[in-house]
Amino acid sequence: MKILVLNGPNLNMLGVREPELYGRRTYQDLEDYVNQCAAELGLEVELFQSNWEGALVEKIQSAYGTADGLVINAAAYTHTSVALLDALKAVGLPAVEVHLTDPERREPFRRLSYVGMACEKRFAGCGFEGYRLALEHLARRGGAAQT
Repeated sequence: MKILVLNGPNLNMLGVREPELYGRRTYQDLEDYVNQCAAELGLEVELFQSNWEGALVEKIQSAYGTADGLVINAAAYTHTSVALLDALKAVGLPAVEVHLTDPERREPFRRLSYVGMACEKRFAGCGFEGYRLALEHLARRGGAAQT
């Protein structure tokens, strides 16, 4: 199985941005962790991070016909991007939403997830482990035919 792992704005600043919330591990640490988890699960992963909404939309669209599932941490775009929601719905791939922190325990505006409306599962507040849980979920369920 091939899984596209998407990370949105400011995740490239892990280790620097609000370490009291996100910890001191870096984005490179996250990539290494995801690659290790994927190898252990026998999955092929492609990781992509962008601070640009359009780049994330295009990457989701590129998964059509090439990936078996998606893991997405849309970061701040979670709460604002109908474009990401529409892209996820358009490709029709099984998708899992991940957040390092738990948006339900943060500011009220973070409780709305447009991205989550197109995801079958959500792991929030688990730190890096949320990515492993998402990959395990997709590995168990297997890929779905695209519509």
